[in-house]
Amino acid sequence: YTSGSTGTPKGAQNEHSALINRLTWMQAAYGLGTDDVVLQKTPYSFDVSGWEFFWPLQQGARLVLAAPGEHKDPATLVETITKYRVTTIHFVPSMLSSFLEAEGVKRCTSLRRIVCSGEALPIPSVRRLQRLLPWTELHNLYGPTEAAIDVTSWACPPDYDEETVPIGRPISNTRLYVVDGHGSLVPVGVAGELWIGG
Repeated sequence: YTSGSTGTPKGAQNEHSALINRLTWMQAAYGLGTDDVVLQKTPYSFDVSGWEFFWPLQQGARLVLAAPGEHKDPATLVETITKYRVTTIHFVPSMLSSFLEAEGVKRCTSLRRIVCSGEALPIPSVRRLQRLLPWTELHNLYGPTEAAIDVTSWACPPDYDEETVPIGRPISNTRLYVVDGHGSLVPVGVAGELWIGG
């Protein structure tokens, strides 16, 4: 289900090939290994749960299921991450901000990668993560549910000091176009509507 395109929750249908493309791209980009541990904490009615469930299972990594409601409790997440040595986790940016405020977040030494999507990623969260968990990769993804979870990706450099966080470049087998009100491409730097293809 998604509310991103209308503000009202609605079901979105995806094709199997689009989901496979998304999972194949994610493995090529991030290289999940058999020593990785993914925390599945997104309610299964949301698109992100698709990669949380299937990516680790495809790669022989360990999958840890969060208890119901745990995705809303930063202190409990810290305990789960440290107990199970979680290496990979997803956050919507507002929850990442809350997580980074939690007592003991520096104990999450096993975290190798944090994937964010669902909202604009604010710079204060990037700065805080760089200070508290400097060994952890931060990835900002963007995409509507209708396009099989995410269509762009951006890896945050450890020393990133700009004032905005980009949504990145298209993932494999995806094309992005910025067009005007008539569907014509606009020049670089000109605002328009984002069209997704692939």
